This record gives sequence, structure tokens and C-alpha cells, in this order.
Amino acid sequence: MSPASKNASQAENARRVLDNLRDPVIMIDKDNLITFANLEAEYFFSSSMANLANFRIDEFVGFSNPLLTLIDQVRLAQSPTNEYRVDVSSPRLGLDRIVDIHVTPVAEEDGGMVIVFRERSMAEKFDRQMTHRGAARSVTGLASMLGHEIKNPLSGIRGAAQLLESVVSDEDRALAQLIKDECDRIVQLVDKMEVFSDERPLDRDPVNIHVVLDRVQQIAKSGFGRNIEFKQDFDPSLPYIAGNQDQLIQVFLNLVKNACEAVANVENPKIRLKTAFQPGVRLSIPGLHERVSLPLEFSVQDNGPGVPEEIQSYMFDPFITTKTNGSGLGLALVAKIVGAHGGVIECDSQPGNTKFKILMPTAPKAPS
Repeated sequence: MSPASKNASQAENARRVLDNLRDPVIMIDKDNLITFANLEAEYFFSSSMANLANFRIDEFVGFSNPLLTLIDQVRLAQSPTNEYRVDVSSPRLGLDRIVDIHVTPVAEEDGGMVIVFRERSMAEKFDRQMTHRGAARSVTGLASMLGHEIKNPLSGIRGAAQLLESVVSDEDRALAQLIKDECDRIVQLVDKMEVFSDERPLDRDPVNIHVVLDRVQQIAKSGFGRNIEFKQDFDPSLPYIAGNQDQLIQVFLNLVKNACEAVANVENPKIRLKTAFQPGVRLSIPGLHERVSLPLEFSVQDNGPGVPEEIQSYMFDPFITTKTNGSGLGLALVAKIVGAHGGVIECDSQPGNTKFKILMPTAPKAPS
């Protein structure tokens, strides 16, 4: 192999490695002009490398951004530096772009820098999602144990109470009925938990999410959401998702019901259902060799009082609830179903504005 061919092969391998990194990586020259961007950086900046090569980094983040100060410091000191929780939000990059940054000088190029971004919102979101799935797995084991160790004895207790009910006095008959009712209540709770132990593969079909959301809205308007104003903000060009329509109805019905309960005492209660296509989010899904793009965004938003701050980090864990008679399993089940569909769910909540947002992949192909 000639030296030129060897160098070209090495350059191609280097490019392949960089394109498979999960963090955006760019290189800039002494004038801050972007000279290289890996595939993840193209997603991050929502622009191709051919287009990025026409811009300086400050044209994306603004002239007063802390990133530029960090670049100047590294260029002066000629030593790599890390900076955490840097706000690079701008009209070009969008709002709430909080990143960790690693800047390294390039010895072979005067003033050249390599910049690695790590999106904190994405990292924290995926970490939380893994935590939700871990919590769901713990409930799976607990549900299996409860099914064998509790339901069978309860059946015997209920049967004994039913026999006693026919031979005791009227005063004691009420106690026998109470025992039966409490046995039934515990069995219902165990039945809810046993849903978590269902690890069968999903029956997937291409699903139009707007059909799902329309169905959920009809159910809500005819019952628990009768007096609430619903708004739709749908992207009609949205592609199909690969999923189970019944389970997706269950997910959004749970979220909409929670939203209706949240706005029950609010003046002018409103719930907004939104769909959008947001390219740029990719995630490694267990069992798949390639990273999956999660461009489909579905959200349920309400103007209720919000989720208490102290439980926001744990709200998808089992048994976490603010409802007086709630089991705390509804959102845990939602997180399990969303995870089984290869997606993630998160919640952003302030008083007057709570949004549950789901990111999912598209179906491999639309129905013929």
C-alpha cells in the first residue's frame, strides 16, 4: 500500500470512529471557523458539514457565549480544559441547550481546537429512563412473588369469610363483608402489578399516532374530561411508528386522565396534545446494534398546579403518587410501555405548565 493510500485509509478509519461517537465533535481553526464536524455534530447543529464549513462557531452561539471565553483560555494556555453546565442556547441552536464541554488544542495546527459537547439534558434524560426501567424490573420480580405468595392465601381467606358470612350474626356479617372487600382490593392491586411481569415481545404494527390521540381525546371528552378544553397541535406529515396501538392508547389515556385530574380545580382548564418531528435525538436501544433515531415527539400539556418538585425525579418509579387513593403504578407502567417501544419519556413541570413528552422512533416503513 502506498503512503498516500495508507493515509487515506487511516483518515477514513478516523472519520468512521468519530461518526460513531455519541457526542458532537467539531474542529475549529485559529479564526474559529469550523473545519470538521462528526455526524453527531451535524445533528447537534442541525446542519451538514458542507454548510457548517461556512460558519465560525461564534455565529452559532453568539459573541458573548461562555464557550468563546473557554476557547480563548485554552488557546492561550495550550492545555485541554473541561467546563460543565455551559449554556449554549441561541436562536440557531434553540433553547435549553445545556452542555458539558471539553476543549483540546491541536498541536499540529496553530490555534486549532477540538471541541466535544455532551448534552446534559439528553444524558440526564437517558439516565433517568434507565432508572425507570430498573425500577420497573424490580416491580416485575415483586409482582411475580406476590402472585404466588399472596393471591393464593387471599383466596382462602376470602372463601373462609364467605362461609362465615352465612352463619354469623348481622353485626358480624358486616365484618365478614369487610374482609372480603379488602381481599378483593389487594387482589386488584396485585393484578395491576402483574402487568409489569409481562415480558413478551410487542406485537408491532405501523401506527398512526394521531388515530391514537383522537381516540384518547374522544374517551376523555365523553367522561372524565367533559368540562375541559382540549387543543390539538398536530404535524399532519408525521410518519408512522412501530408499536402496539392498544398499549399506546393506554399510555396516552393514563397521561390525559392525570392531566384532567390536575386541572380539576383550575379556572379555564386546558389540555394540549401536540405531535412534532424533531430530528437530532439518537439513542442506543438494548438488543439493537445501531443507534436509533428518536425524531417523533408527542406531548400532553396542562395548565394545572404542577408536579411537586420533591417527586419530579422519582415520579416514574413504582408507588410514587400524590393522589390520596393512588397506587403509584400508572406512570411506572407508562414508562415501561414507552421503553418497550424504544422510546423515552420525561416531564417538565412548573405551576401552570406541566408537559409530559415522549420521544419515539419511526416505523421502518409505512403501511402499503
